[in-house]
Amino acid sequence: MATFVDRVVLHLQAGNGGHGCASVHREKFKPLGGPDGGKGGHGGDITFVVDPAVHTLLDFHFHPHVKAENGKGGAGANRDGANGRGLILKVPDGTVVHSADGEVLADLVGIGATFDVARGGRGGRGNAALANSRRKAPGFAELGEPGEQVDVVLELKSVADVGLVGFPSAGKSSLIAVISAAKPKIADYPFTTLVPNLGVVQAGEHTFTVADVPGLIPGAATGKGLGLEFLRHIERCAVLVHVIDMATMDPGRDPLADIDALEAELAEYGGLADRPRLVALNKIDVPDGRDLAEIVRADVEAKGWPVYEISAATREGLQELKYAMAAAVVAHRAANPPPEPTRAIVRPKAVNDTGFLIEADADGGFTVHGEKPRRWVAQTNFDNDEAIGYLADRLARIGVEDALAKAGAVPGCPVRIGGREFDWQPSVYAGVEYVPGSRGGDTRLEESLNRASASQRLAARKARRVRFEDLAAGQSTPGAPAAAAEGVATVGASAAGADDADDAATDPDAL
Repeated sequence: MATFVDRVVLHLQAGNGGHGCASVHREKFKPLGGPDGGKGGHGGDITFVVDPAVHTLLDFHFHPHVKAENGKGGAGANRDGANGRGLILKVPDGTVVHSADGEVLADLVGIGATFDVARGGRGGRGNAALANSRRKAPGFAELGEPGEQVDVVLELKSVADVGLVGFPSAGKSSLIAVISAAKPKIADYPFTTLVPNLGVVQAGEHTFTVADVPGLIPGAATGKGLGLEFLRHIERCAVLVHVIDMATMDPGRDPLADIDALEAELAEYGGLADRPRLVALNKIDVPDGRDLAEIVRADVEAKGWPVYEISAATREGLQELKYAMAAAVVAHRAANPPPEPTRAIVRPKAVNDTGFLIEADADGGFTVHGEKPRRWVAQTNFDNDEAIGYLADRLARIGVEDALAKAGAVPGCPVRIGGREFDWQPSVYAGVEYVPGSRGGDTRLEESLNRASASQRLAARKARRVRFEDLAAGQSTPGAPAAAAEGVATVGASAAGADDADDAATDPDAL
């Protein structure tokens, strides 16, 4: 089973905000108690924090789906919902956070470094918070805003002062095992080291860390072998130590050719040319190894790099190498002081920033971009006409309707905001002052039906009453039958017209 993982893909879902509550205070002898719906709680955030006790991304490898807690809904009596608990994900030092398309979102270096990767949704306001001088008892509340949903790639780059660079089986693992307390796997076959090993080395009064990473072969910078796994973990190293095998049995290899091959791969990977180099000629305890080291020493020193003849097996020359590494690390630390803590950056809005942008689409419609319009649409209950009217008022107040008209929008054209599509009707969103109606309804959104008015229906009822009175009088008065018949014919026609109007008003096919 894998014990070290340095690259994972995470699917993160921040908590959704709780819905607001639409409630009216009800108490004996208080018929007009007013709105008392509470607000919904905010959804939980997801945050990465560097923890010194974490050294691998193994936990995320087995649990790639992470979801924060949702906020609770509001309730009556002005009771607000509880906020959802945020999640703190502990990551090792040196973790780089990438977006799904490869953009670097954060480089977490240093104990305690944090990054808010997904923000929880805002809780919706209850009708108590939405009440004003005109809308005294709102019949709606805002919905909770959905939390952010993101996919990120976590990549671990070891944070070490010294990186051991060399071909497979050059003795890097043996070297780190004898100069520190690290216990890497050591065997007599290539690519024994599959994951980085970190060791803490003490040289006099100086302490530094050394990284033993997978072996390098030609073509590593293009992904051959474990090259990319190797090169990623030496990006942060202050000093590079070339560990050269003086007892290699591979034909066609020699110490100088190995150094040139290593330098070619480092140059192709890029970003490592300024790091100081040390050269450790290892395995001088092997027959002919010491003689070969003496032969190539002058050629290596000609490159300007210090050379140390060592043997990880007999520990010969290790003290000199340790103090040389310590001196190089101290010089690097003096030239590069620790970075200052990240400062908060305040970016004020421009004075002419409207908060939204109108974009014309190819199908003749328009898309409204902006944080406020997107959030307002997400928090609107479209099953409630009063909530829709409130949304229209807010959009008109910030100038969305005027901007659409200037952009060339015509009635009926599609307008898209936050994933929803509307048929634009400027007569509804013309900034008409709100006229209170029934709770949960907005008179501006009511369709004008082709039906008889109240006065017409009242006249029809009066006409029917007169007809029955005339019939009753005609049965007891001489000479009345003709007049009654005439009255019946005249009034009956009027009544029939009124009945037809009533039928037309209730018949859906007639509408």
